[in-house]
Amino acid sequence: MMNFSLVDVKSITSNELRSNFTEADLENLADIIIETGGIIRPLVVKMTGVENYTVVDGHFEYYAAVRAREKSPRQGEMVNAFIISPKLEDLVVKQVASLKGIDSSGKLVTPEIETTKLEPRLANLELRLEKQFNEFKSEILQERQKIDSKFKQLENLIPQKSEQSNPLSLLNSLDKDELSIKLQRARIPGAEKLAKGIFDARRKKPKQEFQDYRDVMKSVQRLGVQTILTIIDEW
Repeated sequence: MMNFSLVDVKSITSNELRSNFTEADLENLADIIIETGGIIRPLVVKMTGVENYTVVDGHFEYYAAVRAREKSPRQGEMVNAFIISPKLEDLVVKQVASLKGIDSSGKLVTPEIETTKLEPRLANLELRLEKQFNEFKSEILQERQKIDSKFKQLENLIPQKSEQSNPLSLLNSLDKDELSIKLQRARIPGAEKLAKGIFDARRKKPKQEFQDYRDVMKSVQRLGVQTILTIIDEW
């Protein structure tokens, strides 16, 4: 089974060395990715853990996406990819090799389909992938708008509470042990580890404080929407 999705670049790794590609080429594609808002040819990745992936095909595009994220963390945060089941890895590799005109040993093979017939089919495939990506990107943008709307509603309610009970203020002021206790009382799973993540991320901020709840989610690894909403509700 293959699923098309947007994946956080930080959660992807590659077994191929970055040094195999020239930095000039990576820099050029990274600028294009930032300018166009994504890569036209999705990566092919397999899941290696919870929200962790490794590249099966598209190593060059992956490293260009990494460079794009280094240059523009917000615009280069996500990359479009096909997520395959580990059971299908060998079949997908063979398919990729076939499309590239090589066998698994790296030797050139004779295409079974004439180039003149293959090119239109590949062009149609790219158009279908681009259309699917644009539709998926539109869905993601709509979902983000819904989340932003929920955050605005929550932020409008928060000033009604005292500054001392403001969850954002507590996230910006409590030390690691105090955060751990508060999270445990709120029945947040992995409270101690999450408290350390929040504390460490806050110390890296220019003013050592988070600007808003979206900043907290972006800065603290594996802190999802449901967890931050639970913290706001319980605190």
